[in-house]
Amino acid sequence: MMALQSEVTRTDSKGTVWGAKQKITLEEAIRVGTIHGAYASYEENVKGSIELGKLADLVVLGRDPFKTDPTQLINIPIERTMVGGKWVWEG
Repeated sequence: MMALQSEVTRTDSKGTVWGAKQKITLEEAIRVGTIHGAYASYEENVKGSIELGKLADLVVLGRDPFKTDPTQLINIPIERTMVGGKWVWEG
């Protein structure tokens, strides 16, 4: 969640702004961590999006990040984590 917050606000955990002109939208930041991340590691055929036959690694968030102040993204709780199609953590 800190990565998303940093990409959208261009601030670090102490609130220091780094490259303010490099802000991206929340949708773009999510794609960076999913679809584009998988492509960058040559794994787009097995992960990066939720599709039949791909690894089912995902998190369930406690709040909608699109309805959350970007400076508060880090405070969205992770409710559940799925790895390989199996729930491995529940808060």
